[in-house]
Amino acid sequence: MQKEIKNAIEVLKNGGLILYPTDTVWGIGCDATNPEAVKKVYDLKERVDSKALICLVADDRMLKKYVKEIPFAALNILEVTDKPTTIIYDEAQNLAQNLIAEDGTIAIRIPDDEFCYQLSRKLNGALVSTSANISGQPTPKSYKEIDAAILKGVDYVVNLHHEKICAKPSSIIKLSNSGLVKIIRE
Repeated sequence: MQKEIKNAIEVLKNGGLILYPTDTVWGIGCDATNPEAVKKVYDLKERVDSKALICLVADDRMLKKYVKEIPFAALNILEVTDKPTTIIYDEAQNLAQNLIAEDGTIAIRIPDDEFCYQLSRKLNGALVSTSANISGQPTPKSYKEIDAAILKGVDYVVNLHHEKICAKPSSIIKLSNSGLVKIIRE
């Protein structure tokens, strides 16, 4: 695993894209602070950049780097949830501007996955994590289902868990600083 992390970090730090297994599905990733890399993700997915992407961070300390104010409810949700949960936070900061939604929000997940944790730690920052499919196509449930255009379009494919059948995408909850809670995806 350490060799895969080292290889992926080298690509990420050079503005490249990786294809990697997450705690949910196979993801396309890049350094979430690099606007050129984020643009490459949108281009590869053929996705309009007004549709925001999800980021992964290693832990709640790292989360504080990218969200101005973390609602108290967020930490409670993260503590009690037993499945991967992405939270949309108000007032994103220190990320590529083209990653932040028009309303200033950002979707971030703290994955319960050793590879993703180590990758974010070694990068010392947030990773983009968007499903490995062309926009509008079904999310691949395994490495074998990933479209050839995606495989060719990334700079590095992490050589781990190719046989794993992935779970469904994470739940998404929007938590605004005003206290509003909205379930986006269960």
